[in-house]
Amino acid sequence: MVQAKMISRRDFLKGTALLAAQVAAGNLLTGCAQFLSAEELPAASLAPSSAPTTAPNTAAAPASTPTASPTVSTALWREVKYYEQLANGIVRCAQCPRRCTIAQASRGFCQTRENRDGKLYSVVYGRPCIARIVPIERAPIYHMLPGTQSYSLATAGCNLACLYCQNYAIARAKPEEVESYTLTPEQVVAEAVKGKCKSITFSYSENTVAFEYMMEIAALARARGLKTILKTGGYVNTEPLKEMCAGLDAINVDLKGFSEQFYEQVCQGELKYVLETIQAIYAEKKAWLEIANLVVPGYNDDAKTIGAMLTWFKENLGTDVPLYFTRFEPAYRLRMPPTPVEIIEKARQGALNAGLRYVYVGNVPGHAGQHTYCPRCGKILIERVGFEVKQNNIVKGKCKFCGEPIVGQWT
Repeated sequence: MVQAKMISRRDFLKGTALLAAQVAAGNLLTGCAQFLSAEELPAASLAPSSAPTTAPNTAAAPASTPTASPTVSTALWREVKYYEQLANGIVRCAQCPRRCTIAQASRGFCQTRENRDGKLYSVVYGRPCIARIVPIERAPIYHMLPGTQSYSLATAGCNLACLYCQNYAIARAKPEEVESYTLTPEQVVAEAVKGKCKSITFSYSENTVAFEYMMEIAALARARGLKTILKTGGYVNTEPLKEMCAGLDAINVDLKGFSEQFYEQVCQGELKYVLETIQAIYAEKKAWLEIANLVVPGYNDDAKTIGAMLTWFKENLGTDVPLYFTRFEPAYRLRMPPTPVEIIEKARQGALNAGLRYVYVGNVPGHAGQHTYCPRCGKILIERVGFEVKQNNIVKGKCKFCGEPIVGQWT
């Protein structure tokens, strides 16, 4: 195992202050494409809106040209739903557990909500910085419409600050620092339909901070027969979460670690709120739930931590909720070597030994742990190579070999 020491709170705060200074000095690059890998390129790489969508993986055409400017146009701003007005024009955001108190002409931690004259507005409404067609498996969502295409969206901003963030260029940037499109909810759904997508995925950044935009898209998508999927860190308050459970079809929550120390030092958050989110989604029984755990060497990969997480998982979620153990790759401010594959395999086997029925390996291309197996007969039901589905042996929600019911949304 690669050993890495937990950083001290003092060093973490020093690093955060340095990053803030870099942002203030304008040292964050303005284009997403300068940060992301070729496979993660934002909408700036897409074809003009007049171009037809002809191939399964061809990016859907956006409605306008991406732009980055020192300011964000207020034309599309929307007053947010969850906040309270305090004295002297100050507001308190109620979207996530931070409950940021925001003075006039200022924004909260996520940089996506601004106080204008005592009202709180979303500055990313209708302004996605990524809009492209991808396999639904990228979410990742493995137990919904396998092998289909999904129209994937992201806006700038996040309410956590993970030191290993793969998409920090958009997650930790201000909206005006990132190239973006103007896409109304109606246009998003139209593009998804035009691209022959079966779903719309909100991913890459933390799209709960674009709650109003996301939920309007979800309502329109449902009316057109499209599923909607959210990839989230799960840092959200009870009332907006209830709306999400009712309005979305699937939610994949990143359970980033299983200690308060990890969340404080690595994510600038609190574990207890994420656990409450996961429990609430499961209890609602409305949106399909899957969980992902990024295994970071030296931080959250020890047997005791993973064992405690598995015990909590089984006690609170049962054995049928899919769980992914995802391999860490160096990114942003954490630059140690990738997680050894054997650590991921050991975690997966521990989960299977604990009785979990659907446990996956993430970010290890070609690994057998990407397949879905029948928990009764053990045969491969869905064979995956990367994000491509090679075979699907689930028929009417059951294993075609032995008839075992397989949980998920297959049609």
